[in-house]
Amino acid sequence: MPPPSPTSADRLRVALAAVTDGRTLHREEARGVMGAMMEGSASPTLLAGLLVALHMRGETVEELTGFALAMRERSLRIVAPAGAVDTCGTGGDGRGTFNISTAAAIVVAAAGVPVAKHGNRAVSSGSGSSDVLAALGVTVEQTPGDAAAALAADGFAFLYAPAFHPAMRHAAPTRRELGVRTAFNLLGPLTNPAGLQRQLVGVADPAAAERVARTLQALGVERAFVVHGDRFDELPLDGSGVLYDV
Repeated sequence: MPPPSPTSADRLRVALAAVTDGRTLHREEARGVMGAMMEGSASPTLLAGLLVALHMRGETVEELTGFALAMRERSLRIVAPAGAVDTCGTGGDGRGTFNISTAAAIVVAAAGVPVAKHGNRAVSSGSGSSDVLAALGVTVEQTPGDAAAALAADGFAFLYAPAFHPAMRHAAPTRRELGVRTAFNLLGPLTNPAGLQRQLVGVADPAAAERVARTLQALGVERAFVVHGDRFDELPLDGSGVLYDV
């Protein structure tokens, strides 16, 4: 009789042991671990332990690529016009700035470039994209059909992450309770439901900026700028930031 298949808890427990032992997960391993997270049967304790262990060690390009592929496979999708862009960043810089990526997205759309802005409510920062847009009177929790229609008609659509990645609801309470940056901050810009090929990504963690750029490259994005400036997930005006051209 064959052995029983590993449960979601088994997968997370094995991954946690590997990460705490200093081993990295290969791409398919990470893909399976994210799938287990999205099934919702693992305990919050295991999920929190793995997220914190990954963050403390630093998520690798292979791990981020596997995580992103699993999320993309399970997300709801829309079709965006050719040349559409996203300005979704990682957030969580803790510097108390206004949500610059959302303001930039609105300006870019007004200039005639289609924008499919992926984003969420604030989890580890003061203001998320959906918080800003809701305050402006925008309906943020749109269906894929409504978002696609808005993008076609207005050149701008907000893709609210919980609506397009419904399986991530299982991780949301743990993320909120932790209140610190985790792999999911890095995954937001890597999992746009429109599958865009052009992005501007701000990364708050200086150690993660290059890894995000290399992950976008591994995922096949045609062109992206990944920026970081003095622990801001923005490009400073004084020229002191870092830019990775993918």
